[in-house]
Parts: sequence; C-alpha cells; structure tokens
Amino acid sequence: MDKEILLANIDKVHTTEMGFVRIKKNLKLDINDIVQYCKNKVLDKNCNIYKQGKNWYCEIDNIVITINSYSYTIITAHNLKNEKIKLY
Repeated sequence: MDKEILLANIDKVHTTEMGFVRIKKNLKLDINDIVQYCKNKVLDKNCNIYKQGKNWYCEIDNIVITINSYSYTIITAHNLKNEKIKLY
C-alpha cells in the first residue's frame, strides 16, 4: 500500500522554518517540537493516509497534515473543523 512508503520513511519527515511557524499557528499549538507532534499523528493507527499528486495527506483528530512525497517536508497542517471543504 502507498502509505507504507511514508511510514517506512518517517525518519526523513521534517519541516522548514516557515512551515514550523505556519503549522504552529494553524493548529494553535504551544509546543516546540512540531515535527515530532506531526510524526506521532502520522504514526497513529487511526490516521487516514493517502497520496494525491505530489503530496501525502494525513487526516486524524480533525486535522490534516500535508507532506511532500519527494522531500518528506511537512508543508502545512490545518484544522478540518475550520475548513469549509475537506481535502480529498
């Protein structure tokens, strides 16, 4: 299955400084290890992981985490409750 590729490469997952700020703001998080927070969400057995185009989308606990499938960079994360449409 496609998602096994992401899970097998979880150690490569990272973000940029801008990504860090964007994720922290979007999810209203008061933690410093944003990458580990996102990795824990992705690794959760209840996480719905799917690939669309060049990105992985990881949905869990009413959030969606977007990860570039080539660089394993966490691009952004959003709260689905605040979104008007769900990303599929």
